[in-house]
Amino acid sequence: MKLSESDSQIYQLIKKEIEREEYSLILIASENYVGEDILDAMSCVLTNKYAEGYPSKRFYSGCRYLDEIESIAIDRAKELFKAEHANVQPHSGSSANMAVLHGVLKPGDRILGMDITHGGHLTHGARASFSGKFYSSFGYKVSRETEMIDYEEVERVAREVRPRLIIAGASAYPRFIDFERFRKIADSVGAYLMVDIAHIAGLVVAGEHPDPVRHAHFVTTTTHKTMRGPRGGLILCKEEFAKAIDAAVFPGIQGGPLMHVIAAKAVSLKNAMTDEFKEYQRQIIKNAKHLCASMEKKGYRIVSGGTDNHLFLVDLTSKNITGKEAQEALERSGIMLNRNLIPFDTKGPNITSGIRIGTPAVTTRGMKEPEMEIIAELIHRVLERIDDGAFQDEVKEEVKALCSRFPFYAKIYPL
Repeated sequence: MKLSESDSQIYQLIKKEIEREEYSLILIASENYVGEDILDAMSCVLTNKYAEGYPSKRFYSGCRYLDEIESIAIDRAKELFKAEHANVQPHSGSSANMAVLHGVLKPGDRILGMDITHGGHLTHGARASFSGKFYSSFGYKVSRETEMIDYEEVERVAREVRPRLIIAGASAYPRFIDFERFRKIADSVGAYLMVDIAHIAGLVVAGEHPDPVRHAHFVTTTTHKTMRGPRGGLILCKEEFAKAIDAAVFPGIQGGPLMHVIAAKAVSLKNAMTDEFKEYQRQIIKNAKHLCASMEKKGYRIVSGGTDNHLFLVDLTSKNITGKEAQEALERSGIMLNRNLIPFDTKGPNITSGIRIGTPAVTTRGMKEPEMEIIAELIHRVLERIDDGAFQDEVKEEVKALCSRFPFYAKIYPL
């Protein structure tokens, strides 16, 4: 029985979500659109099968074809990232990070990661996360003057803290990260180096961002965001840590892997090996830089003065607007982004002084620099009339018209 017949309520809500994604400008840096091939893999019969364990070492019978699929995903991950070992089973980037910590640390060990208020992720040591509850966590911050990582300060903190593991990588940091320098710092204090490239993985494999794989003991990532694959996680490591990492994922923190997601990961990894994917990553950065510059020309202060990757942060302090107010007004206008803390923010995470803007999704749709100028103008107009609901309804129609020029799911689904 089709979903439209078995559960019309859920079916109708899915249709509404398709329409929302089709007719919205999605500027959330961690979101993207997946293609029909990923959707096909995600919605197939592989969801039926338990496959606890690893290829040729399963705890259930009937895994012959699943072994082949997972082996293909592993081989593609190793080839794409030039890694010695890959584990494709983590359900998310957070699961991948948890597995690494679980695999090589003991509860209470010290970790050093980027402070969440300065661009780090929850799993890099935030008190609300397992990483801050199970481990003794410390954070490094960006420079007040440049709003970029001060590697001398990172080294000073590392020497003071003497962590067992250092985490490099971020959730809201717009600049290149010097992974070689991080490895030298880690070596100087006898720490492991884990690099979380969840946001920049696509840029890394396309050669548009420094590569951490040869420098880090462990590299974690998601398979969505700039990778344009299914929502999921991935761990890369040196061969010497393969057994510890595999055991940490299963049976350490997970049970049965999601084989339909692993199949989709395999598809996305193959897609990432193409010249088209590399050009897509180059355009993501061109769009981010152009949109960033367009916002700056309209009088908005850009954190760190610009961007080297797929995202940038806008400081709204001088506009007397909070990030929360901006996010809500823009969402009503069909423009999706998120409020975000900026370095040394005086407001809490539920309010914030800034917004985070990313270009992976709009680039997937085929938008380029001219559209970035239009988007900057639309954002500016909404923020100038932040309490004008009727005006936001008008902008929403403009957004819909712009999105209609770059159809994506309308080519797959009847809307």
